[in-house]
Amino acid sequence: MNYFVAPDSIVRRIWGSADTVLFIFAGAAAEFALNKAVDWLYFTGRLPADPLDRLFSTVDYARRIVFADRAGAEKAIDTIAAIHGAVEAKRGRAIPDWAYRDVLFMLIGYSIRAFEVLERPLTEAECAEIMAVFTRVGQRMGIPDLPTTYAAWQVARQQHLAQNLLLSSYTKDLYVQYHKHLGGPRYHLLRAVQGLVVPPAVREMLDLPPGGLISPAVTAYRLTKQWPVSQWAKNAMLPAEYQGRIQALNAPPLDQAAAVGSQPLPKRCPMHFLHS
Repeated sequence: MNYFVAPDSIVRRIWGSADTVLFIFAGAAAEFALNKAVDWLYFTGRLPADPLDRLFSTVDYARRIVFADRAGAEKAIDTIAAIHGAVEAKRGRAIPDWAYRDVLFMLIGYSIRAFEVLERPLTEAECAEIMAVFTRVGQRMGIPDLPTTYAAWQVARQQHLAQNLLLSSYTKDLYVQYHKHLGGPRYHLLRAVQGLVVPPAVREMLDLPPGGLISPAVTAYRLTKQWPVSQWAKNAMLPAEYQGRIQALNAPPLDQAAAVGSQPLPKRCPMHFLHS
């Protein structure tokens, strides 16, 4: 079968682990809140109204791209572009190209960081492969001026972090919503994980706890993640009604990949950025 992402790709290993996906979205939830284009999140208001459901709808798209055959993955990417286009038409203006690039850069950056926190350091070749996969997603969407090498991406990533972050009223409101939907203990756990995975500039702007505070717990979790107590800890990160969906984040067997491609896509905007 012809896949968009090769079966032995490091990208499949990263996005086939519930643990890693949750850490990716913890980091993205922090950085999205600071993005200068975050006002697009509030155009329809659906993300602030239900951030957890939007997380899982985003994962539905990621799983389609990562695990489905090429045709299914490309259909998902085209749907992403079409939904964004519809939102732009409703608002009467275009999403900035740099905002699209920011989304891709976050997916690349947090895929790398989350895996390294929970598993092991990645090789430069593996990092380049992660960047190449998401660059192909961006190219299919028609996003211009994407870096073509991992070294160029690293430079562009730092430029975007320096230019496109802003602490705003939207930032504060999103964190109010995170607290409302998670409850106090889970909210503080979210902030602790965010402090571990986000870049220093993001951590400082959001006044997140230093990563060292939770590092020992993560190390212990990594060593005992197959034990029942560690499974309980993972489930405790989100409310009980989401536990089944957390388990569903684990990679499907290869013989089920075609079924992933045939599942209906959510009719909301993916990548946790513009939810219509």
